[in-house]
Amino acid sequence: MACSTTEQAKLNDKDVAMEWANMTLYITRYTPSNSPTFASRAFGYIGLTMYESIVPGFEEYNSMNGQLKGLVSLPDIDPTKEYNWALSLNAGQSEILKKIYVQTSEENILKIDSLEQVVFNQFQQGIDNETVLRSVAFGKSVANTIFEWSKTDGGHRGYLHNFDKTMVHPDRPGSWKPPLFAQSFSHHPLHPHWGENRTFASINETISDPQIIPYDTTPGSPYYKQFENVYHKDLELTQLEKEAAIWWGDDPDVSFTPPGHSYYFATLALDGHDSTMIECAQVFAQVGMAVADAFINCWKWKYQFFTERPNTFIPKYIDEEWESFWPDPPFPSFPSGHAIQAAAAATILEHNFGKKFTFTDKAHEGRERDELKETDFVIRSFDTFWEAAQETADSRFYGGIHTQLDNEVGLEKGIEIAKNVYDLEWKKTDEK
Repeated sequence: MACSTTEQAKLNDKDVAMEWANMTLYITRYTPSNSPTFASRAFGYIGLTMYESIVPGFEEYNSMNGQLKGLVSLPDIDPTKEYNWALSLNAGQSEILKKIYVQTSEENILKIDSLEQVVFNQFQQGIDNETVLRSVAFGKSVANTIFEWSKTDGGHRGYLHNFDKTMVHPDRPGSWKPPLFAQSFSHHPLHPHWGENRTFASINETISDPQIIPYDTTPGSPYYKQFENVYHKDLELTQLEKEAAIWWGDDPDVSFTPPGHSYYFATLALDGHDSTMIECAQVFAQVGMAVADAFINCWKWKYQFFTERPNTFIPKYIDEEWESFWPDPPFPSFPSGHAIQAAAAATILEHNFGKKFTFTDKAHEGRERDELKETDFVIRSFDTFWEAAQETADSRFYGGIHTQLDNEVGLEKGIEIAKNVYDLEWKKTDEK
């Protein structure tokens, strides 16, 4: 997915927001050393920057300044002066993208600069130079302030320390162990301290822990049945279930990651809706922040419970020759990261667009058939956002890398996290 803007294109205000969202997805896809955790954080700050770079121009909307932990010094506008908000958004998105993804390639920097110049060239026409400079300066100032704030959250440049080789793995019955059949060569789990990061919505730091089924290898026990269900599902996988399993893999080496898939859904929802620029910015901020908070909480619980995956339990207690359809990711199981972030995004999108919303997911359109698994990448169509979230969760069960409990808890907690984000005072009418 690449930015579609050309010098000849005539953009409206909404188009500017959408082009930057598409550029964010492109940079996420084509920046090395990425991970679902780091990408989720990036979408949170990039979406928030889009919103804050224009919110002073819309009286019915509130800034998040003072509503998010530690964010108390966003720049102010001069209410006696004029601003062009498309120029402000444009400048802010360029600035925050290059700062969050400082490790991206020079080629990608040129793409960001090119989009910024295209938008600037169009929207500065017919406006006095002082207004142009003021608008650009405000957008960049917002981006820089948010970036400085981001550096204190615990995840700054997280791609530099994906795996902590000094971590001592808990060694108790049912604990996670690096599998032989895995997505990563590392025997150290990904971002073990990510759950200590600051959340966007402060209340998301205080969510109650989920309940887990006690370890028990006795056949017929609730714990045993969770893995037995994975085993039996693998034996009867349909071709449609295999297609779902590979579609939602969203490996960061070949895609815009699972949180990118959620941000992409926000673009589909807004494309299919008559939205204004500020409505677009609000949706991107809410989806980005909800998904980021979902990953923080999910990773906190993953390392708190440090639970095993089917690839270690099933060969030991059910079938020693069993391998999952999909390779294991390099981190503990409970709860499912795919499920929690997909539920968070679906909840935000339902809140903004309603429960019924038909859309087609073309995220992996054109990808070559997976010959090893004898399965094609088949585009998906849904009538609700929740239907997509449910399939996202189910796909990990089909892939044999998550139990149903992992998914159920992920979906449940994702809803809770998202509600805490959209319950922030986004509009004047939201004020208590």
